[in-house]
Amino acid sequence: MTKKKSKQQPPEQKVRAHLHVSGIVQGVFFRAHTSSVARSLGLTGWVRNLPDGRVEIVAEGMQYRITEFIKWCGKGPPAATVDEVIVNWETALDEFSGFRAIH
Repeated sequence: MTKKKSKQQPPEQKVRAHLHVSGIVQGVFFRAHTSSVARSLGLTGWVRNLPDGRVEIVAEGMQYRITEFIKWCGKGPPAATVDEVIVNWETALDEFSGFRAIH
């Protein structure tokens, strides 16, 4: 009998992404939709509007879920027009207990 060795994939790691989203992203329920999508993906963090018209997001979670979230941020909710998403990858700090919109 021959034993088969299976290669295990490295475990997904928890990551933190700090995003800045520009375009028509304020006044179109971007924060509310972002919070809902993040929670559905099991992410933690926050989203807020910036005075310059951009939206800032800090999200933590498993890397594959953060990647999915970033793809969604590139489209946003139906009324939004996203021009650019800038992503800075950071070390997860596990400092959030949920995901919320900051007013």
